[in-house]
Amino acid sequence: MLVPLKDDNPLQVIRFQGVTAGIVAVNVAIFLFTGAVSRPEFSSAIAASWGVVPVELFSPAMHVPVSLEPVPEPLTLITYMFLHGGWLHLLFNMAFLWVFADNIEDAFGHTGFMLFYLLCGISAGFIHALMLPTSQLPVIGASGAVSGVLGAYVLLFPKARLWVFFYLPIPFRIPAIIVLGLWFVLQIMGVFTPVVEGQMVAWWAHIGGFLTGLLLTIVLRSRLLVRT
Repeated sequence: MLVPLKDDNPLQVIRFQGVTAGIVAVNVAIFLFTGAVSRPEFSSAIAASWGVVPVELFSPAMHVPVSLEPVPEPLTLITYMFLHGGWLHLLFNMAFLWVFADNIEDAFGHTGFMLFYLLCGISAGFIHALMLPTSQLPVIGASGAVSGVLGAYVLLFPKARLWVFFYLPIPFRIPAIIVLGLWFVLQIMGVFTPVVEGQMVAWWAHIGGFLTGLLLTIVLRSRLLVRT
């Protein structure tokens, strides 16, 4: 288990990561409404209605009836990234986002970062569905979009030092390229790991989001506010 604590990478352009804070606040607020204080069956219906269901995304005729009115399938590529299945799911995603996204927001600017984040999330959800087109399991969570942030971070700040927990309750201070390189290897390994019943991890969304963030950063690097 890899848990980031903080980095030693100060902001250079913006004064505060307002968009990052806003994304965290929206995710927490939606979780409180849809997950933490609602009935389990209501939360399951929300995941099925507003999460990405690959078979429905590519084959609308395969729609599985749910108790809530679903949003149009293409729109679930946005709505899914603001839903979470439990406190740990939410906390892990928001921890990664808070540690890494401030510097990416600093580099892209507030508006640019918001667009970058959404594009990474959309791409991550689409790639997951593309790799598992017959799956009827809904995918929810910010991890695909957050993975895009990690892809940008490892390219822009590979030498930044990170404080992390890695399986032991002792923090380690490690260069970003090692931490995020290890994280990406774990995602690749996850694709080939047997699925445990009731525990689905969207490995392809993580991989797709990371590669999307990497590619977007390469393409836009000359226009970024922070030059590295």
